[in-house]
Amino acid sequence: MRIPPPPTIIRLLSALVAIAMVLPLIYLIERALDGGTNSFDLLFRMRTAEILTRSVLLVIVVTTASVVIAVPIAFMTVRTDIPMRRLWSVLTVLPLVIPSYVGGFLVLVALGPKGMLQGLLEKTVGIERLPEIAGLHGAALTITLLSFPYVLLSVRAALWRIDPALEESSRALGVGKWNTLWRVTLPQLKPAIAGGALLVALYTLSDFGAVSLLRYQTFTWAIFLQYETAFDRALAAALSLVLVAVAGVLILLESKARGRARYYRSTTGAIKPSSTMSLGVWRWPAFGFVAVVVASSLVAPLSILGYWAVRGISAGEPFRLIWGAALNSVYGSGLAAIVAAIAAIPVVILIVRYPGRWSGLVEKMSFTGFALPGIVVALALIFFSTRYAMPVYQTMFLLIFAYVVLFLPQAIGTTRASFLQVNPRFAEAARSLGKGPNTVLFKITLPLIVPGILAGMALVFLTAMKELPATMLLSPLGFDTLATSIWGAAEEAFFAQAAVPAILLVGVSSIPTAFLILREPRTSV
Repeated sequence: MRIPPPPTIIRLLSALVAIAMVLPLIYLIERALDGGTNSFDLLFRMRTAEILTRSVLLVIVVTTASVVIAVPIAFMTVRTDIPMRRLWSVLTVLPLVIPSYVGGFLVLVALGPKGMLQGLLEKTVGIERLPEIAGLHGAALTITLLSFPYVLLSVRAALWRIDPALEESSRALGVGKWNTLWRVTLPQLKPAIAGGALLVALYTLSDFGAVSLLRYQTFTWAIFLQYETAFDRALAAALSLVLVAVAGVLILLESKARGRARYYRSTTGAIKPSSTMSLGVWRWPAFGFVAVVVASSLVAPLSILGYWAVRGISAGEPFRLIWGAALNSVYGSGLAAIVAAIAAIPVVILIVRYPGRWSGLVEKMSFTGFALPGIVVALALIFFSTRYAMPVYQTMFLLIFAYVVLFLPQAIGTTRASFLQVNPRFAEAARSLGKGPNTVLFKITLPLIVPGILAGMALVFLTAMKELPATMLLSPLGFDTLATSIWGAAEEAFFAQAAVPAILLVGVSSIPTAFLILREPRTSV
């Protein structure tokens, strides 16, 4: 059946969104070219190759470690009789609310050469100094403990969607439960693992806070240094393009890993709940593994934050500006969530209801932010605004625009998932009764996809609250947020002063995270 052309208003609005999303990338290319061949010649220096190698190495280590941690936890909390699995399902996701720069300064104060662990060991066994935690091992540890939930959420969702009929057929043929797990279940999880790994890899590639605090020199560090210290904007733009290229390679690798095979059910009807696998003698070792992960990624960080907060309050640390920073964070992130949700709607309608070359192009352009680190978007918008749009430089408009570019794919993803569950016959029936397209959109379609829209808003709000480089570079003068307050204190080693805004940030970010967790389906026990 021939698909009708999309309404003009949908086509126009989706095109405007797509163009806006690629604007930073287009101007970044233009700015890099302004530097002539000199900027690109500098890219081929040994120093640049060293930074590229360090960045890729960090991505490989963190992504591998995250998959190794997350996949077993996902399976155990969904399919096994591990004790307290409901509680673990919540606690293992909550590290997402801790920003990397908070994790970075917590690792420093806890495991640094003169940190809390060293103080304890000095009193007990006389150790005066621990090995340096800064560098690859410190950065990898920090980012892994805070990013593995991306893989966890993806794999958990896939496990809930898998029809257990294939597993039951395997066991009926005499294949044991563990062989069934390796030969039947895990291959079906391949797209989910690849998708979660991609999110972790891009998160690691774009991280600025943890790698800066732990003195591990990656591309984000080099770009920020060129802009802030060397004032070489053309080279900063050229380095940014290299970072975008690396992100593009990661996306292609994820697509190859996912493959073209079908992983969905071809039959109709309800999926019956999967049976719970008994772990037997492995029940308590599995419990211990999950407990150690939760203790390392959540309990220890929050305990250290609480300790330093109490210590700071007892010492009379000034916290007068914290509530203002908290309100600014909520205001900016809330605006970004609303704008992103609105911008996602015409794009989703186009790509779901009117598939074709045009919708495919719009989709790819709208997902550009998926491959753009915050520092790259910030620099592109600074270059653009100072040359062509000076009135918006260092305004809320530019900051919100940056957030939308970075996080629109999250809003599109959840809204699209909800839209795909809406039967198009509902709209067709309404139109057959004489309802106009606007009436169908606002009274039938949008109410049905509200859960997806709200989930997208929650995700955008959560990630915008934590975002650091774009916030630092684009915030209006005097517009301090929790993220910039934490960074400013932590970079100067004022850990007690950083603890209170960090606790506030974690607390506020927990709200959308709890919303996302509560939306998860329930499994049978």
